[in-house]
Amino acid sequence: MGIAADIAIIITAGFLGGVVAQRLKQPLILGYIAAGIILGPVTGGRLISDPHDIELLAEIGVALLLFALGIEFSLKELKVVRKVALVGATIQIILTVALTALMGLVLGWPWTDAVWFGACVSLSSTMVILKTLQSQGRLGTLSSRVMIGMLLVQDLAVVPLLILLPELTDLKAGLPAIGWAVVRSAVFLGLMIVVGTRVVPWLMRQVARWNSRELFLLTVAALGLGIGFATYKVGLSFAFGAFVAGMVLSESDHAHQALNDIIPLRDIFGLLFFASVGMLLEPQFVRENVLLVLGLVVMVSLTKGLIFAGIGRAFGYRNVVPLALGLTMFQAGEFAFVISKVGVATGSIDTNLYSLIMAVTLVTMFLTPFVSRATAPIYGKILHHRQDDPVQSINITHDELHDHVIIAGAGRMGRAVAGVMQRLDTSFVAVELDQHRLESCRASGVALIYGDASHPVVLQAAGLDRACVLLITTPSPVVTLAIARHARQLRPEMPIVARAESTELLEELYKLGVHEVIVPQMEAGLGLTRRALQYLQVPDQQVKQLADEVRREFYAAADPDLE
Repeated sequence: MGIAADIAIIITAGFLGGVVAQRLKQPLILGYIAAGIILGPVTGGRLISDPHDIELLAEIGVALLLFALGIEFSLKELKVVRKVALVGATIQIILTVALTALMGLVLGWPWTDAVWFGACVSLSSTMVILKTLQSQGRLGTLSSRVMIGMLLVQDLAVVPLLILLPELTDLKAGLPAIGWAVVRSAVFLGLMIVVGTRVVPWLMRQVARWNSRELFLLTVAALGLGIGFATYKVGLSFAFGAFVAGMVLSESDHAHQALNDIIPLRDIFGLLFFASVGMLLEPQFVRENVLLVLGLVVMVSLTKGLIFAGIGRAFGYRNVVPLALGLTMFQAGEFAFVISKVGVATGSIDTNLYSLIMAVTLVTMFLTPFVSRATAPIYGKILHHRQDDPVQSINITHDELHDHVIIAGAGRMGRAVAGVMQRLDTSFVAVELDQHRLESCRASGVALIYGDASHPVVLQAAGLDRACVLLITTPSPVVTLAIARHARQLRPEMPIVARAESTELLEELYKLGVHEVIVPQMEAGLGLTRRALQYLQVPDQQVKQLADEVRREFYAAADPDLE
C-alpha cells in the first residue's frame, strides 16, 4: 500500500504513544516522538517503506500549525511585545550563533561547521513551544505572547540563513541574494494585505452562502496551503506563508469557524511531524558520541536559556517572564532539520555534523515540556526569597483590603465578576500577571495586584488573611491547584470558590478542601437547557427543580460529601 500503509502505521503508533503520554500526564507530543523513535531507529525502519515521504507530509503539519496560529493572531495583543520580538529576537539569533559557533571552534571544528551548527540551533521550535504552552494552559499570557512574537521573527530569519550559509566561503555573492529575498518578502506582504482586505472576505462570504461544510473546509485548507505554496515558489518559507494566510483569514467574519474546522487536520498532520522527528534519530551515532551529544545539549540549552532570559530582562520584563522565556525557548527547533538538510545537499556540511545536529535538536525538543514545567516552582522559590519586595498594586490602597473578595485571574470570567462587584460597590481586588490585562484593568478602575496568584507572597499582598472569599477564575489547572493549595496552607478556614475545566480538576480541588467548584461547561449546558424548556412552556419552578437536581448529581459524583 506504500504511503497509505505508512500513514496508517504512524497514526496508530502515535495514538498508542499519545495514550501512554496521557496516562503519565505528559504532553502528547512526547508520545508522538517516542512512536517515531520506535518506528524508525528502534525497529530499523522496517515498518515504514519511505520515511522521506512522511517528512514531506510533516511539513504540512508545521504549515497548518502556523496557519491556525495566524487565524488566532492579534496584532493588538502583540503590539506590546513588538520591540522584544523584532529587536530582541534578532539579537538572540546573533548571540546564539556566535556563542555556539565558539563552542565548535573550541572543539576543533572548522569555522564553517561551527557557524552552521550555531545557525541550526539558534532557532527555537514553534511546534514544541506552542504545544507545550497549550498543554500547560499558558497560551494568552504575557510570556506566551513574547515567545510567539520572537518565534515569528525567528521563522522570518530562516530565509536569509538558507541563502547566506551556503555562501559562507563567498559572502560577497550571497549578500545580493539576501537583499533580493527581503524585496520579495516586502512585495509578498503587500500583496497579502490587499488580498486579505478585499478578496478573502468576499470569497469566504460566497462559500458560506452555499451552506456546504465540506466546501468551506476545502476553501480554508486551500487558502492556507495555497498561499504557503506560493511563498515557497517565490523563495520564502512555506510555513511563513501559511502563517500570513492565517492572518489574512483572521480578518474575515468566518475566522472562528475556519479555525474550528482546520484544527483536526492540524492535529493529524502535527502527529506526522513529531513522529517524523523521532524517526530521524540515529541510535548508532548517539551511542558512539553520547558524551559529545549530552555535552552540547547542556551547553546549547544553558546558552540559549540565559540569552532569552537576559533579553527578557533587558527589554524591561520582570516577574516570571524572563524565567519562562529561558526555560521554554532553550531548545533547537524544527528548522534545524531544514537548514541542515540544505547543508548536506549543497555539500557545505558532512553527514556526521548533520547527525549531531539532529541528535542535539531531538534531545532538546524532548526535554522542553519537562524543563518548561519547572517555571512555576522555580519562580515560587524566587518569590520566597523576595518576601520583603513590594508588590505592585493598581487603583487600590492596602488599607481598603478588609472583608473583601479576591479574584485570582482578570481574564473574561474574572473581569465579569469584577464588573458585578463594581456595580454593587463591594470591596474586591483582582490578581493578574498578564501585562495586557493589567493595562485594561487600570483603565477601567479595577482594583488589582500585579503578580502571580499561585505564590504565597502575592496572596498575602492581596490581603488573604482579611478577605471574606477567594474566587479562582484562571483556566490553567496547574495554576488553579497551586492557588488553592497555598490559600489552604495560609488560611485553612478561607472560603474558596474555584473554576474547573474538567472533572479530574473538579475532583482534585474537592480533595484540597475547596468549598465550591464551578464547571463552566456544565453551567452553560444547564443555561441552554433552561432556555429550551422555557420555549417548551415547562413551568419555571419545574425547570429550576430539574436544573438543581442535575447540578447536585453532577457535583456529588466528584465529591460524595455534597450529597
